[in-house]
Amino acid sequence: MTLENRIEAFVELGKQLQNLTPEERQSWAYAAASRNTWFTEENVSCALNGVITMLQEQYLREWLYPYHLKQVSPKKVGVVMAGNIPMVGFHDFLSVLISGHFLLSKLSSSDDMLMKRIANMLIGIEPAFASCIEFVDLLKEADAIIATGSDNTARYFEYYFANRPHIIRKNRSSIGILTGHEEPDDLKALGEDIFRYYGLGCRNVSKVFVPEGYKFDKFFEANQHRENILDHHKYQNNYDYNKSILLVNRVPHFDNGFMLVQQSEKLVSPISVLFYDTFSSLTDLRQKLQEVKDKTQVLVSAHGWFESSIPFGEAQSPMVWDYADGVDTMKFLQHL
Repeated sequence: MTLENRIEAFVELGKQLQNLTPEERQSWAYAAASRNTWFTEENVSCALNGVITMLQEQYLREWLYPYHLKQVSPKKVGVVMAGNIPMVGFHDFLSVLISGHFLLSKLSSSDDMLMKRIANMLIGIEPAFASCIEFVDLLKEADAIIATGSDNTARYFEYYFANRPHIIRKNRSSIGILTGHEEPDDLKALGEDIFRYYGLGCRNVSKVFVPEGYKFDKFFEANQHRENILDHHKYQNNYDYNKSILLVNRVPHFDNGFMLVQQSEKLVSPISVLFYDTFSSLTDLRQKLQEVKDKTQVLVSAHGWFESSIPFGEAQSPMVWDYADGVDTMKFLQHL
């Protein structure tokens, strides 16, 4: 296949995904939920919409323009995919295949149904991809590795794959900045960054920085409509458990009935908990953000006013050129 063939195939994949009927989307969601009950119909649909956006032709061509992919010598690239949110491994799937390499994919048992459906759809569009995609349990045959996991698994990956070119991703989380001057719509948009996928993704905001003396009343009011998140039994179990821990240990916190807000220096909060910390000035805020830069996936602020941040509500909508951990996957693949 030529690069043009691959681009055209992925553009068509985006169109076919966009044309899925409501019943077909529901079928995809039911299949996913059979393996992972966090994958609700709403969240699977949201993830599908994100993939569809990535596969718009203008975005694909703009993304690929700076790279020299016609000279790529095909290698077997092993990809260890996470399963925390629906189709979270799609960007690596796309990057490896559109760059002209062979994909050896080790899927998470929590998200194998959706990725296999996407692969089958792609092969139906361009049968030549059938020889380029293999789902495997072991990556012994891989010439290079892309792996996503926790800090603990990253140490294992770095040891095991030390002699092969690799990208190893570790734990990251996302941060929001509040000033107290946000409008209700801004705070609702921040709620999307916090609550989408139940907070399970690295692009979910798990901590906010607020001015000293900040009151959370307006934030709670703007997001009260999200109280039905408790309808998911696993989320409610987490909320009840974390609330009991805070109460037993007499830890000061805020509680709106479905989310707990706790002051902490930590970045990664448990499900149903939002951490916060305060700043005394912009200089103080910049210093604190600089200290956690290597652990931050996305930074959000109202309308993206803070430097290097994106607007509230867009954390879960990465574009195709938004690389996880800021590592240029395509540049890595280009030079294998």
